[in-house]
Amino acid sequence: MHIFPLLQLSGVSKKNETGFQLNNISFTQQYLQPVAIAGETGSGKSTILKIIGGLVQPDTGSVIFEDSRVKGPHEQLIPGHPRIAYLSQHFELRNHYRVAEELDYVNKLTEESADSIFGLCRVKHLLSRWTTELSGGERQRVALTRSLLSAPKLLLLDEPYSNLDLANKQILKQVIEDISNQLKISILMVSHEPDDLLPWAEEILILRQGRIIEKGTPEQLYRAPVHLYTAGLLGKYNIIPYNLLPGAKEEATTMILRPEDCSITSDKKKSGQSIAATVANSYYYGHSSEIELSLNDIKHRITVRTCEKRIYAKGEKVFIRMDFSRILQVEN
Repeated sequence: MHIFPLLQLSGVSKKNETGFQLNNISFTQQYLQPVAIAGETGSGKSTILKIIGGLVQPDTGSVIFEDSRVKGPHEQLIPGHPRIAYLSQHFELRNHYRVAEELDYVNKLTEESADSIFGLCRVKHLLSRWTTELSGGERQRVALTRSLLSAPKLLLLDEPYSNLDLANKQILKQVIEDISNQLKISILMVSHEPDDLLPWAEEILILRQGRIIEKGTPEQLYRAPVHLYTAGLLGKYNIIPYNLLPGAKEEATTMILRPEDCSITSDKKKSGQSIAATVANSYYYGHSSEIELSLNDIKHRITVRTCEKRIYAKGEKVFIRMDFSRILQVEN
């Protein structure tokens, strides 16, 4: 059992040349706890990772890793921390090198341990290839392998699934799972894709304009977000007009409902508290469909997510039922 957390940020702030500023970033990550940082583009996610990795100097605050302060590039000749690996979303590899040469250049492990990592990262069959011959997914796995050969205790992943096709994304997700389970390496991931974060993370930090505005488990943030911004980062939602709720008074907050908390019926009698609607659009996703409905009595649209096999035709008259017990009242 560890006495101290793996990672602790306290009051970290950083202002860059454009005027953007990280403000008072504080959080803790335990050993082997999968933590994710979510936020829109330009919110400061990558800057936080680089500060943690010792690649960017914070203006104020401290980063404590395994009970020792991480030094920034202004405090040491070679930037970075020997036990923290940072994989950028660009995963640069040197040209005119074979993969084996690229990996051997940074390897600090025994031949047996390195070979085990090659297998785990699915790159053994690539060792004789030139780095310029690799596909995007292959280049990323090689770059990930390279970062693991320094024997890190913490792996920082910056948008690891961006620009990957579905097949390569699935491979990389399994590799990342294996890294944590088999190598016992803790992972901190940055992403803005809910499908990548919700099933994986134990805790998600929501970053907006350089500030952490919320943090919690995936279920807490998806089902009970405080901010509309958080709700939108983690999935689709419907804004519910106040006149659909008996006795509701319009306030400064917004009422939303997730698409899966609505259902469609063609029979008004079976729909309970039903609302007449017309099918505006239907989108098929394989595992589910999303039906966009135009409410007949007011100029408003609601999206319903359903696993029904039935196909709804555009212009079809239906009734919609909303589970008002799942309404979320959020701050704008």
